[in-house]
Amino acid sequence: MKTEIAEILKRNQLSVTDSRTSILELFRSSKSALAHADIEKKTSEQFDRVTIYRTLQTFVEKGIVHTIPTADNSVLYALCKDNCSQGHHHDNHVHFICDDCGVTYCLEHISIPNVQVPEGFITKQTDLVMSGQCDKCNA
Repeated sequence: MKTEIAEILKRNQLSVTDSRTSILELFRSSKSALAHADIEKKTSEQFDRVTIYRTLQTFVEKGIVHTIPTADNSVLYALCKDNCSQGHHHDNHVHFICDDCGVTYCLEHISIPNVQVPEGFITKQTDLVMSGQCDKCNA
């Protein structure tokens, strides 16, 4: 896995640092989106809050992770697919947040429909976030 992570960083013209490697490993091993606080809990002994924040911002800018807005105006982060690049996110899919367990899922098989905006408007990002009960909590 470390080789793959190093390749992702190098492909995005980023130095391979301990913080970038560790945070990217967290994303690759997670089955759901992560909040800054989640990453901080798992790496608190290694990296401070500012390092984590800067790493996440760099990953967003480079198209390595994308942001997911939440109802409480916080932000979650999820790993992008290979077709994202610096300044161009192509994660046009629905996100689902479970009201019970709080886990956020990327529903990559459900695309956000194309919405016609008025003439002169330019869309940069469209977010569709659904909430309810996930399959584990509904069982």
